[in-house]
Amino acid sequence: MSSAPPSRRSAPAWLVERLRAAGGSVPFLTYMQWALHDPEHGAYGAGRLQVGPRGDFATSPSLGPDFAELLAPQLAQWLAAQPAGEPLALVEAGPGEGDLALQLAEALQRRWPELAARTELVLIEPNPGMAERQRARLAGSPLPCRWLSFEQLAQQPVRGVLLAHEVLDALAVERIVWDGALWRRQQVVLHEDPAAGPSLRLEPGEALDAEMDAQLEPLGLLPAGAQRPPGWCTELHPGLGPWLQQAASALREGVLLVIDYAHEAWRYYAPQRSNGTLMAYRQQQASNDPLQDPGHWDLTAHLCLESLEAAAGATGWTSLGQRRQGEALLALGLAQRLHGLQEQPSSELGELLRRREALLRLVDPHTLGDFRWIAFSRGSAKPSTGAVFLDDPPLA
Repeated sequence: MSSAPPSRRSAPAWLVERLRAAGGSVPFLTYMQWALHDPEHGAYGAGRLQVGPRGDFATSPSLGPDFAELLAPQLAQWLAAQPAGEPLALVEAGPGEGDLALQLAEALQRRWPELAARTELVLIEPNPGMAERQRARLAGSPLPCRWLSFEQLAQQPVRGVLLAHEVLDALAVERIVWDGALWRRQQVVLHEDPAAGPSLRLEPGEALDAEMDAQLEPLGLLPAGAQRPPGWCTELHPGLGPWLQQAASALREGVLLVIDYAHEAWRYYAPQRSNGTLMAYRQQQASNDPLQDPGHWDLTAHLCLESLEAAAGATGWTSLGQRRQGEALLALGLAQRLHGLQEQPSSELGELLRRREALLRLVDPHTLGDFRWIAFSRGSAKPSTGAVFLDDPPLA
């Protein structure tokens, strides 16, 4: 991985056409939305990205069923806390390949059949290419499945649990750059060179308006300070509020669990983090250049915990707390699961070693173990928070 992104990148024809129509430049937020979610050219929208150890990037559920088996008791407890006899929904936003939804459905059916009998799966997937693969993966689901948009679900809100696993980090971010005097929005600019052809560059654009500027002080960015030289760059997350508002409209009562990379503001906006958290991923490779081969790389930025908490509070969610994934999975029995592998037949050694490695990756603080589990509730009654958030134990 290079230490700094190049100043220019060649531009595909579709993006050249878009930028010309937009006057030659757009805010980075617009570019990121196109590159990820355009239905024809976006990495997710066109269904190009593959999730898993042999795909573009691995996620916790793509390593095997143990992650879902550990998570299921916490979700089952939250579902069981809803009024007896009421229809329930396990809603997953951005379900990826559909692995986690299927694994959770199977765990509910096997371990809590009475609960499963009144629970449906609802998949929120805005990208047609990904939804097509999910339908094939979930064809044998033991729970009934529906694919809906947040807007459709809001017409008949459900009770239950909404899971957002590595979803919010793919919301388009606003990148801002300090020029020594003002904070400016970063732009993706089209440069037309008759000899070299059209290319893309990242450049500072217009100064932040008063509304955006007001967001910076709580994050420790006003004043910028001498430790942040001209060119210092980071991200803001304007998509969190609208997403959480849509989620609130879709879930009448229940719990939202966000599982994602996230930092406290003091870590996120520390002076030494001079290029933010934005990263690109493809074929198990990571890069900090967001302009290469647009529409073929995943683009992701960490969440800021304070920004997420503020947006959740403003849209009617009540915080239940947050934990690192390593802490959460240990509270849900990961150590016992590791110990149990030692009691399995030695004839299955290869599979046992693979599962052991996957379980250790889930809690490795340098990789997946540093994910945050962040929970919010909605509705009249505050649910039990479970072992993860240091309250009652989850269902066995």
